Amino acid sequence: MTEDSVALIIKAVKFAADKHRDQRRKDAEASPYINHPISLANVLANEGGISDPVVICGALLHDTIEDTDTTAEELTDAFGPEITQVVLEVSDDKSKNKATRKQLQIEHAPHASPQAKLVKLADKICNLRDIASTPPSGWSEQRKAEYFEWANAVIDGVRGTHPELEAIFDETYRLKETFRRS
Repeated sequence: MTEDSVALIIKAVKFAADKHRDQRRKDAEASPYINHPISLANVLANEGGISDPVVICGALLHDTIEDTDTTAEELTDAFGPEITQVVLEVSDDKSKNKATRKQLQIEHAPHASPQAKLVKLADKICNLRDIASTPPSGWSEQRKAEYFEWANAVIDGVRGTHPELEAIFDETYRLKETFRRS
């Protein structure tokens, strides 16, 4: 990885940390939101062996448009059109209702760029791990199981992108059985 790539990734960490600074995850501990995009980058780099700065930055920035006041223009100015495109591909349109957004993720996944598919894989791996270990407060076993099933449907649309990450997803998906038995 080049010095410029490292600088770009650090810039993305700082940007995401600033944008998510007042946000918390939905787990019982209300952990800092920034932990989530950092976890995606970690899965990609350290479990998937991904060193493409576009993918790593896309992971770090993946929720900025969807969950903060960040605009596509702001991301383009700071990180260029390629990274912005990856973020846009994995961003939900919050003007649509939740059921529609979830269905659109399933429908759009097969048509995403390879970089966006990698971010999507890491996102679902991290979300399933979080739901299995520190679920959102008040989530029933049924709601957790439904999320796992939906995530699996999304990932079915990106299969063939990265066999190692797909195997990690499959292993993580099997965690569903542990909480269904508890």
